[in-house]
Amino acid sequence: MDMKLAFVASRGPRAREAREALVARYGHVSEADADVIVALGGDGFMLSTLHRTQGLRAPVYGMNRGTVGFLMNEYHDDDLLERLAGAETALINPLAMQATRADGKVTQALAINEVSLLRAGPQAAKLRISVDGKVRMEELVCDGALVATPAGSTAYNYSAHGPVLPIDSDVLALTAIAPFRPRRWRGALIPVASHVRFDVLEPEKRPVMADADSRSVPNVIAVEIVSEPKVVHRLLFDPGHGLEERLIQEQFV
Repeated sequence: MDMKLAFVASRGPRAREAREALVARYGHVSEADADVIVALGGDGFMLSTLHRTQGLRAPVYGMNRGTVGFLMNEYHDDDLLERLAGAETALINPLAMQATRADGKVTQALAINEVSLLRAGPQAAKLRISVDGKVRMEELVCDGALVATPAGSTAYNYSAHGPVLPIDSDVLALTAIAPFRPRRWRGALIPVASHVRFDVLEPEKRPVMADADSRSVPNVIAVEIVSEPKVVHRLLFDPGHGLEERLIQEQFV
């Protein structure tokens, strides 16, 4: 089977040892010339690999040499070509974040899992939430809030008691992090095409940072979030162990 592979690994010793063994067995080409990019590490490394290679034609197949590995397949080195030939493809659109700082600087970033706002001081954040130009919540007092994609719904969103979303659902999760007022507000499901805006109230007294897949922006006063259909990430999974199955399975553990 003639398949050109590019192997990339996180900094962990298990990942680097695995890469050496796989390169020796299957060969290695550059990411730009590869039919498949094989990422060795954990979920954080998978996210960084997807961001870095989003302009390339090759899909990414991950094998877990990290900790959680929700976006990864199990690691085996003896049947890789057969697994790749039968792999299922999952298509993921990221979120586009535009964050405006108190000094007027605007930062744009993409997030595969979620865009989150987090308090950056000792006092709770105060946020105003608008969806498609209409204010939906005048004031949310909280530790933060986030908007998650279906692919990211089992990550930070799930830890904040947000819902797990089927991978092919046309909704996003808008979830509060430790809400104080309204105390029992657990968030909302909104159409995937929605335009979400967070305005930070009392930003000098209650500073807030924004984060898009670990790209952080301090001292934000407004954050706008939309899904970005023009960017499509392609992930490969072993048959029967794709994202759809994993998202269902995660709700029964």
